[in-house]
Amino acid sequence: MKTAAELKQMLWNMDRRPYPAYKDTRGAYQFPGYVLSIDHVQGDPFASPSRVSVRVGGKQAGFPQQLYAMPCQRVALQDALTRRFGALAGKASFQAKGSGHSGLVSVSRCGQEVLERTACVLHPDSGEILLRLEVGFPANGRTINAGGLVKILFELLPQCVEGALMYRSWDGGQLQRVADLAEDQQYIRDSLSRMGLCAFVADGSVLPRASGVSALPMAGAVPFQAPPELAVTLELPNRGSITGMGIRKGITLVVGGGYHGKSTLLKALELGVYNHVAGDGREYVITDATAVKIRAEDGRSIQSTDISMFINHLPNGKDTTCFTTEDASGSTSQAANVVEAMEAGAGLLLMDEDTSATNFMVRDELMQRVIHRDMEPITPFLDRIEGLYQTYGVSTVLVAGSSGAFFHAAHCVIQMDRYVPRDITALAKEEARAFPWVPAGLEPAAGIRAGRRPQANGGRQTGDRIKVKPLGRDGVSVNRETIDLRYVEQLADGEQAAALGCCLAYAGRYLMDGTRTVAQIVDRLEALMEEKGLSALWDCGAGGLSLARPRRQEIFACFNRDRGWNIR
Repeated sequence: MKTAAELKQMLWNMDRRPYPAYKDTRGAYQFPGYVLSIDHVQGDPFASPSRVSVRVGGKQAGFPQQLYAMPCQRVALQDALTRRFGALAGKASFQAKGSGHSGLVSVSRCGQEVLERTACVLHPDSGEILLRLEVGFPANGRTINAGGLVKILFELLPQCVEGALMYRSWDGGQLQRVADLAEDQQYIRDSLSRMGLCAFVADGSVLPRASGVSALPMAGAVPFQAPPELAVTLELPNRGSITGMGIRKGITLVVGGGYHGKSTLLKALELGVYNHVAGDGREYVITDATAVKIRAEDGRSIQSTDISMFINHLPNGKDTTCFTTEDASGSTSQAANVVEAMEAGAGLLLMDEDTSATNFMVRDELMQRVIHRDMEPITPFLDRIEGLYQTYGVSTVLVAGSSGAFFHAAHCVIQMDRYVPRDITALAKEEARAFPWVPAGLEPAAGIRAGRRPQANGGRQTGDRIKVKPLGRDGVSVNRETIDLRYVEQLADGEQAAALGCCLAYAGRYLMDGTRTVAQIVDRLEALMEEKGLSALWDCGAGGLSLARPRRQEIFACFNRDRGWNIR
């Protein structure tokens, strides 16, 4: 390993040389208190910035072990360090001037959710910290500006390292509150099943967001207050007593007028599968970690999926126990989404009437009189919702604003009235008696057909580098195949989509050989990330991408939308 002084001399020696000479700087250098590694050097000042990492030993960093004793606390501490480093890097960025990306200093930008990322990794045993960032190596035109890079690496970056990665620069009480919040959030999540709940929304939570393009809490929003009938109290390890609305397992219907907060509540529940930072307003909105948002998704690809639970006896005689299409309709896509969510282990389905296919959800009595059930291949979700819970243990939270058909099936009905929830179950049931509901009398739904064994196409089995290109939260491109993730609505960060692309590429190279099922492949990927960290996914040949860990459910969703593999 070379010294910092040797790096500085090397830089001065290459001043004003052609830009590619920067590549000679690759390697590790010992700085006071940390090791700086130049991992990848951009070939041009206008290309993607260079990748740099900082490694600080556990003793030097000095963060007390009790701050990251639990996995959830470690992820929260990594998140806090990344946010602090990002704020400092933002002030340091572009202080060195030049062409292209010259002077850029940046790290992963964190949203409101607390996610495990490759940007910052804290070793649970040694306390060692590894932080990865991007630096735009300065240039004048296309020649090296050594003075600019010296300023970044020897003046600005050390300030960021000292301010973010050294415990002595932190308020210890602030970090203790981060650890305590993470522990409390995990305690609630672990308590849900024991209490017979699938979600919890604490009193005082702020659910509305500032705008459609901002995830920050809305100023002046109505604080959430649980109806007395649904209120539950928990004793948290750190905060102590907390009261809020407990949504019990089973079938919950959320109703109310337009703009009264129905979809806002559902959106909070969707993202309640993640922990949130203090001040977000949804810190104590905790949802079953396996919950999946279900919607119609016209045009999506479906491969060898058993949708016979909902669709049968098609006029063209197509087999729905092994259904494949390149261009699904609203109803078939929603049916596939439900079955695939169950295959992924979902214990809770979240649905909004506004984004559902009407003919998949319900058929009213008049329509059934005009078009007899024998002529309709779709078994509506209304006729399956009770069986999903009783047979498979899958609960449902459904937002409805126009159809009262689900009042009969619902175990609990919550009315959102100017963002205030009210339990109107008794009223809804009483009114529903005036509209008799005749169950379909169907045979029990068939089980989920397991054993789909994907095989990657030749382009992903090659030993050559596989190109993974993230497209924000909208999707990811693997080689030339784009996987559309726009309607996988619980993706919280574009770096999760990047990780999904790496999952596909890794599986295509090492796991998709036609002998393993989708579930077995996902099991292997989760074990890989758990044992070796997210960066192990780079072994697919797509090294260096900034990644955030996706849930098991999103890995399944990505695989199921990939048109680049075949079923055997």
